[in-house]
Parts: sequence; C-alpha cells; structure tokens
Amino acid sequence: MNERTLRRGVRAAMALFLVTLLSLLVPGCRIAQGPPAEDVPPPVTATPEKKTAKPSGRRPGVVNIETEQNLRDTRAAGTGVVLTATGLVLTNNHVIRGATKIQGTDTDNRRTYTARVVGYDRAGDIAVIRLEGATRLKAAAFASASGVEIGDPVTAVGNAGGEGGRPRVVTGRVTALEQSVTARDDSSGTTERLTGLIETDAPIEPGDSGGPLLNSDGKVIGINTAASAGLPRSASEGSDHRGYAIPSDRALEIARQIQRGEASLTVHIGATAMLGVKVRSNANSPGAVVAEVIPGSPAETAGIPVGASIVTFDGRGVDSPNTLTTLMLAHHPGDIVQVQWTTAQGAQVSATVRLAEGPPQ
Repeated sequence: MNERTLRRGVRAAMALFLVTLLSLLVPGCRIAQGPPAEDVPPPVTATPEKKTAKPSGRRPGVVNIETEQNLRDTRAAGTGVVLTATGLVLTNNHVIRGATKIQGTDTDNRRTYTARVVGYDRAGDIAVIRLEGATRLKAAAFASASGVEIGDPVTAVGNAGGEGGRPRVVTGRVTALEQSVTARDDSSGTTERLTGLIETDAPIEPGDSGGPLLNSDGKVIGINTAASAGLPRSASEGSDHRGYAIPSDRALEIARQIQRGEASLTVHIGATAMLGVKVRSNANSPGAVVAEVIPGSPAETAGIPVGASIVTFDGRGVDSPNTLTTLMLAHHPGDIVQVQWTTAQGAQVSATVRLAEGPPQ
C-alpha cells in the first residue's frame, strides 16, 4: 500500500484535507429521528466500467455546506450528498468539525436549510447531518465501489472555492486503489490515518470535501476527502494532481450506523458535550495541558486554570489531548462528570462539572 502524508488545510476558510507527497518535500444520546422509510439505502452493484467510457456529468443530490466556527471566529465551506428525500445528508467529518452553525443549500431546489448534526465518525471522516424542514429532495444514487478498477473514468462534483451556486464538475480517472494517507490538523497538531481510499487525478480543491465521486453512470462510488497540496489545480496544468475518496460502501456503512443511533468508540451520536478547554500535549507534563479556557464554560466555572494538566476525566486516566477528546465523545450535554487536574505549581485539584453543548469534534 502506498502511504502518503495528508495535511488538513484551510485555504480561504474552506474545508479540505490536503495531501503532501513525501517525495516532494513540500509543505446526549440523541438518535436520529424519522420513519423507517428514511433508512439509508444500500448501494447497487456496480458493473465494472469500460476504460473507453466517458465521465459522467453532474447528477442530482449535491448540497453546498457552509459552517461558522464561533470558537475560532472562522467560516468554512464544503459539500454533501443527499441520502434521503427528507434531508439526511452525507459529508466528511472535517467539513463540520468545530461548527457552531451549519447551513446546507440543496443545489437542485436552491433552497437553504439550517442543518443539525445527526452523528459523526472521527476516525472514518464521515458525518451525517439533517437539513431541517427539507422534503422531496432528490437523493443521489450510489453504486458499490467493489467493481472500481484503475483507469476507470470518474467525475468529482463539489463546492469548489466555497463559492456556492452550481457545483463545479471535474473529470479524471482512477489512478490507484487501497491508498493510505495520514491527516494532520494544523490547528490542533493531531493526526488521523485514513486507509483504503480511491485515488484519482480529478482536480478537486478546497470546498469539494464531502462531495461525490461518480462513475460513468452518474452513481456515487466515493466521497471526496483529500487532495494533493502544492500541485497543479487543473488538468491543463499537468497530471501530477491526486485526489482521494472514501469508497461508497464504507461511507454508507458508517452512515447507516449513525442513522440507527449506534454509538461506538469512534462514532458519536447527537449533540457533542463540551468541557470548555483547548488543550495541547507537553512532553514534560502528563495529561492534557490547558492552553485556553472558554469564557462561561463548565471549565471556567470549575476553576480549571490555563497551564493545568487534566489527568483524569470521569474516573478515567488522561494521558494526551486525544484521550481526553475520546473520553468526552462518550458523553453528552448535561452529563455530570468528575475532572481532576494538576496545577502548574503541582497541586492536585478535582471538581464535579456539568458538561455543556459544544461543536462536533
């Protein structure tokens, strides 16, 4: 398997994982509501594409997503794929991560809806949101990615540049399968490993994350999640561009789990709990070191100071910021937990806090 390093970039405040090729050396349980008819549909079996087939044009079921991240005072844009006529939408987790407000515009009826998070999988970079009040949307058609082969023509559709309006359509071919990348979030320093991805030379760019990768029949075979950084951004500039998509089968499997309301170690359902601290790691301090305390948060009320190291959360040991995030995701707003920390002066302090509601992680 070809391993690449992937970096989460924010260009013009748009969401997209950006891949840096190593050889270039460049830089509360809240179960989704709805009748059984809303179940996420399985993909149809795909017929292997002929290498001479033409790429597909745009198909229905694309949503332009815009988010506000008030805790970071930023905005971001991405793309989603309509799963059901009543407003369930599939996208990347990194598109909605940190969002305090989400809006989705269906590009078929051109209506804009307020969206809420149904659930998300941090490890798989998949999220499901609901467009509130949506009806009679045109759902995208999915195909299994099991029949995809190198050389197959593909079309990527998305909110390129975060400009909204009619989605941009770009074409290319499948260049590799079962690819692995490591995602780095520059804002937190954390990394995520994604495996089994479809690699293409379709020139996707910031804003396209969460959009569909289509086969020549116009069916979704993947969810675009990453693109190479520092490389040509259009086919006319060269053939070194690489885009990466999560296979449709895996994306829909996670979406169905979220729709059923089944939480796991990586899948979170419903609203996200918040303690109210921004943390970092420190080789000289065990636990998660508090870099910032959000005003009015449970952490401020409990008296957790900047510079303290959180060492236990709800009776579980905390050895890193990632561990604290994982433990937090097992809870929901309103939960009461015990938090213990060590001050910069070495004092051991603990407090009982009621978790607030925060942005998805």
